[in-house]
Amino acid sequence: MRRKEFLSSVLPLGLAIPAMGGIRLPDEDESIKNSVIPPYLKPGDLIGITCPAGFITDKELQPSIDLMKSWGFNIKVGATVGKRDFTFGGTDAERTIDMQLMLDDPKVKAIMCARGGYGAVRIIDRLIWDRMKEHPKWIIGFSDITVLHCHLGSNFGIASIHSKMCNSFPDNWSEAEPVQADSILSIRRALVGEKMKYDFLANERNRVGTTTGALVGGNLKTIETLGGTKSAIQTEGKILFVEDTGEYLYSIDRMFWNLKRAGRLSKIRGLIIGGFKIKPDDPGEEFGRTLADIVFEKVKEYDYPVCFDFPVGHQKNNYALKCGVKHKLVVDQSGCVLSEV
Repeated sequence: MRRKEFLSSVLPLGLAIPAMGGIRLPDEDESIKNSVIPPYLKPGDLIGITCPAGFITDKELQPSIDLMKSWGFNIKVGATVGKRDFTFGGTDAERTIDMQLMLDDPKVKAIMCARGGYGAVRIIDRLIWDRMKEHPKWIIGFSDITVLHCHLGSNFGIASIHSKMCNSFPDNWSEAEPVQADSILSIRRALVGEKMKYDFLANERNRVGTTTGALVGGNLKTIETLGGTKSAIQTEGKILFVEDTGEYLYSIDRMFWNLKRAGRLSKIRGLIIGGFKIKPDDPGEEFGRTLADIVFEKVKEYDYPVCFDFPVGHQKNNYALKCGVKHKLVVDQSGCVLSEV
């Protein structure tokens, strides 16, 4: 990976964190003072793998198991792995039970979602969070797992990790592209408590500025569909990041209008635009606006920093982000830095 394209660096943070409960951030900022940071992992800790959304086979799962074991962790494979109910990793009941067992198992210190797709919203209201609130643990994933990130943050203030999942691990680690390998390794860095720091190139449409706040976000379409529910994302005083894939520009425009009309853009402290894989307009139905045009039409009256092309989303450079944790965002003419503080 070329340094000028992307630099991911980390600063060590103590690995020994009390195993019971979580850490409340000592900050008077309303966006983070009630955040609960699950205990970071240490060698020998147990990571559970389950399928709250799409299905995965045992063969597809194995590369991720091998790699996470090489990081020093033990693995518990959930009953939904290898199951399939059409597109889902088992029936709604099976996925609910498997996720509940992972949430309630005191030995499981982190839950890695095997893949995204669709399905988490079908089980979210069936889950009981009492033990998770008493003994928080890391939930890991992105895309459809945005449902879990938003629900955890908005209802319980529990931090989580937005990152690649098991289906993104390469079959042959030695043949992985550098950026793919580094983004997967960022999961380990996040889990063991290293402070994350990402430097990336400037974009001519960026709006410069410096800000701090808890980081929240995920898949834009999923965030839109959660509006008006008890899982709806809470953005006030926070740095919001969004990404999406397979959407037309007019659909992205509609989603940003949803955020604006719902008041989700007026009181944020910064906006990070990640990867967007955009469907080409149908001939004769051109939308006539770029992604940047769409964004700035909705945020032109605000003065917080905005940056584009952050390495998060449905792409190889999809780096781990700690949702609910305080970050500093610096956007200037030379580039951008997002760092955990």
